[in-house]
Amino acid sequence: MDQMKRFALYYAPAPGAFADAAASWLGWDLAAGRAVAQPQPDLPRPLAEITAEPRKYGFHATLKPPFRLAEGKSPDDLAQAVARLASTLGPVKLPGLQMVALDGFLALTPLGDQTVLQDFAAEIVRSIDPFRAAPTPAEIARRRPERLTPRQRVLLDTYGYPYVLEQFQLHLTLTGPLLVDEAAITQAAIAHFAGLIPQPFHISDICLCGEDAMGRFHLLHRYPLSA
Repeated sequence: MDQMKRFALYYAPAPGAFADAAASWLGWDLAAGRAVAQPQPDLPRPLAEITAEPRKYGFHATLKPPFRLAEGKSPDDLAQAVARLASTLGPVKLPGLQMVALDGFLALTPLGDQTVLQDFAAEIVRSIDPFRAAPTPAEIARRRPERLTPRQRVLLDTYGYPYVLEQFQLHLTLTGPLLVDEAAITQAAIAHFAGLIPQPFHISDICLCGEDAMGRFHLLHRYPLSA
């Protein structure tokens, strides 16, 4: 863990067919920390290009966005805090996931009332925030603060990320930005994940992940939600 540049807390699917299909689609296995072969559907662009942006993060839903450790905090300190937090949280259960076009990219998002999910994610953000180093001016600039709402700018200043608390929307990214005429990509994704998208959808653990020197994320440890 000491070699990781940044850390994050994710939902990542447990080992099984859904996780395997997702790793294959993106070309990166978050749990194994290695590249995997991608399918070669007939698409207007190579799948490797379409998935280049989300590949480095692995298939996941962000719960605590990536952050550098604060001065005086160690990876072991963080791991112990995540373990304690997981012991106070219970599983989150939702009706399922749906595939949608979300702000110009393809993603899976939850079905049903997400109030419990938002509260769950907010508790993670607040509890782990003492371990987050303040963002640099360059990191703030990458969030395009001039395009944010006043509330999102407050959240960026407070938590280092604008889309947390009531602005949070859980999503599992499948592509980078899509062009308007790329409906075939959605159809390829539907076929690739046919019968594998969880219905219902449960979050039963949280994953501590780290970013290596090459900018790729690795699953470091799963913490069962045991409250």
